[in-house]
Amino acid sequence: MRLFTSAVAAALCLSATLAHAAGLRLIKVQTEGAPPPMQIAVWSPCAAPAGEVQLRTSTLPGTTDCAVVGEKLPLIVVSHGYGGSFTGHHDTAETLADAGFVVVAVNHPVDTGAGDMTRADTLAVLVERSADIKRAIDYMLDAWSDRARLDPDKIGFFGFSRGGYTGLVVAGANPDISKATTFCSVFDRKPSCGELQRKEIPTGTPVHDPRVKAMVIADPAFGPLFDRNGLKDVKIPTELWASELSGEDGISEINPDQVAAIYNDLPVKADIHIVRNAGHFDFLSPCSADMAKRLPKFCTDRPGFDRVAFHKEWDADILAFFRKQLVDAHQP
Repeated sequence: MRLFTSAVAAALCLSATLAHAAGLRLIKVQTEGAPPPMQIAVWSPCAAPAGEVQLRTSTLPGTTDCAVVGEKLPLIVVSHGYGGSFTGHHDTAETLADAGFVVVAVNHPVDTGAGDMTRADTLAVLVERSADIKRAIDYMLDAWSDRARLDPDKIGFFGFSRGGYTGLVVAGANPDISKATTFCSVFDRKPSCGELQRKEIPTGTPVHDPRVKAMVIADPAFGPLFDRNGLKDVKIPTELWASELSGEDGISEINPDQVAAIYNDLPVKADIHIVRNAGHFDFLSPCSADMAKRLPKFCTDRPGFDRVAFHKEWDADILAFFRKQLVDAHQP
């Protein structure tokens, strides 16, 4: 893992100079003729003092419905992992918003823990997730009340786990869904395995979105669904993060070898970072004391690993990457 380089240090200094409170809005997106409403959270730069936003099961720092500050703002779209929600990477969203980005994090209707999980283990996730991202971008550019403050040429993507898979598809990758049998065993009774056995593979075309110009993905899931040919159209700048011990978390969809294979097959080499002594769930935001009691599987760090310290560095690195790719690259 790269420690504070000059780019990261510069990002920290700049964000400290320009920081505002992060405004936070919760919005239900409904598109005519589309799937059920999709919950999104939008973080944005604002000039009001920082406060707290009370959600159903947690409290986040932020200012509710704060007026957006700035013009031609870059937009980052965030995609969570299996059973996750828009809160899973709130520290990253807050860091980016404080530094002048607008961040929209989605609750994927097909597999969010905040909603209906009945289809979370079906093949639908492999085709519907990227469509959710396009829906979110469409909403932000066409319907969001402050859409005039966004720069449509400065859109990035951040995804974790299944969100990493989602980002690859959004960026142009074409998965071979039939290869998902890799994740089935004789003891596995997931609905997706039955669908594969019956050859009930979704026929929809994967949804790509060329408006996304750069991405950061961490421990992307479903790596074996991609080969070199399936990744040949992923040509945007990419930062790829992998936890050294992800294979020990019992997550069949991810292990370090699968992440390495994606790195090796990308046509444009990504910046890759291996986070030593980290498990898969260490990419999630640091847990509150209450959450640590309720969800020890997701909140317990290994001896010697400091999730809070890592996230401070990681968030700064992500900010530096998106600033370089989306802001500095557009400077005259």
